[in-house]
Amino acid sequence: MKRLFDDHYIRHSVELSGAWKFLIDPQKTGESEGWTKNLPAAETVTVPSVWNNEIGLLTYEGAGWYERTFYTEGGTLLFEFESVMTLADVWLDGVKLGTHYGAFSQFELIAHGVTEGVHTLTVRADSTVDKQSIPQKKVDWFNYGGIARPVYVDTLNGVSILTNHIKYELSEDLQSADVWADTELYNATDGVLETALEIRVGDTKIYGGSVSLEPREKKIITTPVYRMDNISLWSCETPKLYTVMAKTDTDDLIDRIGFRKIENKDGRILLNGRAIELLGVNRHEECPEWGFAFPPKLMKKDIDIILDLGCNTVRGAHYPQSRIFVDMLDERGLLFWSEIPIWGGGFDDTALTDPVVVERGLDMHREMAKYYYNHPSIIIWGIHNEIYTVYPCTYGISKQYSEYLREKGGNRLITHAAAFPFQDDSFEFDDIICINMYKGWYNGNFGEWDKFIEEFDEHRKKTGQEHKAVILSEFGGGALYGYRDYFDRMRWSEEYQTDLLTYCLELFHRTDYIQGFYIWQFANIRTYPDMDLNRVRCYNNKGILDEHRCPKEAYHRVKELYRRFANEK
Repeated sequence: MKRLFDDHYIRHSVELSGAWKFLIDPQKTGESEGWTKNLPAAETVTVPSVWNNEIGLLTYEGAGWYERTFYTEGGTLLFEFESVMTLADVWLDGVKLGTHYGAFSQFELIAHGVTEGVHTLTVRADSTVDKQSIPQKKVDWFNYGGIARPVYVDTLNGVSILTNHIKYELSEDLQSADVWADTELYNATDGVLETALEIRVGDTKIYGGSVSLEPREKKIITTPVYRMDNISLWSCETPKLYTVMAKTDTDDLIDRIGFRKIENKDGRILLNGRAIELLGVNRHEECPEWGFAFPPKLMKKDIDIILDLGCNTVRGAHYPQSRIFVDMLDERGLLFWSEIPIWGGGFDDTALTDPVVVERGLDMHREMAKYYYNHPSIIIWGIHNEIYTVYPCTYGISKQYSEYLREKGGNRLITHAAAFPFQDDSFEFDDIICINMYKGWYNGNFGEWDKFIEEFDEHRKKTGQEHKAVILSEFGGGALYGYRDYFDRMRWSEEYQTDLLTYCLELFHRTDYIQGFYIWQFANIRTYPDMDLNRVRCYNNKGILDEHRCPKEAYHRVKELYRRFANEK
């Protein structure tokens, strides 16, 4: 199930989910022992899945091999992998197709001249963390291993369409749009080909023409600008989507877009010209039974709960989440913040100056922008989270990543989540200022929030940042589900978490320069037992629901507040 809709009518595409052979490789000797052609003594598992919720493999970090056979009529095949954690090596019939790094990034590999018949696809997934990994070893979630999202094999014929980004500029009155497309084509044959290319947005043909490609050439076609009048805007209340069809003589690609405008203006966040207060939660795409191989049914349940809570936005902590999940957000009118997994203090100045790490991060931004470009729900790109922005090297990374997303990422706000807001020099690259702070939990008491709000207001004015909206991107405290207290409302009780969130939300909502907030977090998540992060039960217990989506007391209080706030601003 690639998307919530058919993304091809002409192209033949087969999902390779289901039964695969699997074998771990702790010594990493599989390649030298010929596992690329046949896995010895392998067990059967289902894909997508992760191995770290299997008995005996709960804490296994390293290489795992996957193998399955499939039938094809042959020709040029495109293999699509939505997520392999974290380093992927792929072979077809023992011949290597390629390597990819990045646990949450979609990638594609092409095989030519495949004969008709049964073939063997082999994948080595390696979750090993080293000094050049993203994320690093110290991380506040569990870094699973495996093929966590679906795999597909497509047959490419003639000139095929790899991507189709719909770009637009809205008129001042937001009633019309100048629309054009950047369409990436690929000649899947060994001969020169000419093909017709047609692109439609809804019922409107915005382009029709012809294009010629050399053998196996990739080419991006930028179409002329087409004026679309009387458009319907995408918003939280009316999430209008337009079907996009790109078609050649031999292939097609279907997607959806929504016309909308997001901007920061005079310290306010405007959606389609109207100020909006962001009422959100941080969400990890993880649960105990599935790990990161998160099923679509549970995605829908999460969205139903989030909407019931009164949210209008979700932050994808701390990595790109499944495209089908973002499809659901598009349909339901929920705004989304998407980021890559450069997280926290695990990244010291050594890692942040390593060219391999820097380039891997840039590649993740490239892939995030490439595959998620058309989603109207994505209004924020996050370039990193809680790294030590006091390091001089962080300035250069922030500049490089933000410049790339500003050029290639479409109409989105650029930001990073800052843990050191008074020492952060990277705010100059952000459209909005986002702050992670845990007063009343890791340090201080509830009342220290008032002092912080006042002091940061002075700081942002002093540094010339007062024109930027401010968001509290993380705050909160832990609670153990079912632990109730009626004496001093102790830490870890549901009452303490409720009191802390109530204090924060009331304060943020009445503070004029704060334009939104994302509670940390939606639901409890699994963490590591040896990270010295004060994680009771080896879970981050700050969820307002437990890991099985059972609501804590704070959930009901937040629901009351968010629904009230929505009627006040």
